Amino acid sequence: MDDNEALDAYSAAVVRVAEMVLPSIAAVSVRTAAGAGAGSASVISTDGRLLTSAHVVVDASAVELAFADGSSTDAEVVGADVLSDLAVLRATGPTPVPVPLGDATRLRVGQLVVALGNPRGLAGSVTAGIVSALGRSLPTGAGRVIDEVIQTDAALNPGSSGGALTDSTGRLVGVNTAVAGFGLGLAVPINATTLDIIEKLTAHGRVRRAWLGVVGAKVPLSPEAAALVGSPTGMQVMSTIAGSPAALAGAHRGDIVVTIDRTPVFDPTGVQRLMVEDAIGRSMEMTVLRNGALVDLVLAPDELHS
Repeated sequence: MDDNEALDAYSAAVVRVAEMVLPSIAAVSVRTAAGAGAGSASVISTDGRLLTSAHVVVDASAVELAFADGSSTDAEVVGADVLSDLAVLRATGPTPVPVPLGDATRLRVGQLVVALGNPRGLAGSVTAGIVSALGRSLPTGAGRVIDEVIQTDAALNPGSSGGALTDSTGRLVGVNTAVAGFGLGLAVPINATTLDIIEKLTAHGRVRRAWLGVVGAKVPLSPEAAALVGSPTGMQVMSTIAGSPAALAGAHRGDIVVTIDRTPVFDPTGVQRLMVEDAIGRSMEMTVLRNGALVDLVLAPDELHS
């Protein structure tokens, strides 16, 4: 294959995705008490559900969708989860066919991806690039971290948020969420975890999570502590919230968390991963390293309220 043939193959893939997916991408206009906003969304079901970024529709009093065929419709926010930066909308009028869902766990670094959305109000925009990295972590304004974020060099701009990131077959593998710099865009992956979040937002309008009330930081450990923890770094308790499960269980500032519910924990993200709905109210053991000795604490996480 010569250079011209390779370019034609690349172009053909992007054109194919654009023709297949663009009709199902909505330009989202939002009104809030603070003013107007804009973003993008993807149709994901035949009953008019769309997927977007939570920060696009937070505090929205009205949402309008516009499609590439010139049609438009109002929409309601079914549910939004700021901790994953995902939101589900439901259109009040007809919508195009849904974008087929893919699986971000199958992506490989260097793979072609296509971003479709509404950057800077320019509806129906398409950019292409590659998967630059996988497994990134993205801090959110809510104080948590979104795991397994996709990094891409496909150009993203304000307004791209909520738009589709697809593979070369046109399957939705991510929701564009942030511009971290020139040539550095981030997308929330479509995987088993996010599909579960989407289902819960659709059914209940929110995602229930557990909460320990412990503030931790990743710190290097001494050789002796590292041998006990099983890692050169660990999560040190910096503080606990008064009256929280961690405080009531006796967690102290300076403790190094070793395990929670028999699962090794090395950083605050490790705690976050365990604080799922099934953990709410369930008695579990937290082992900490304190003054060179292992101490077992029994606690029951509360439900996290935003």
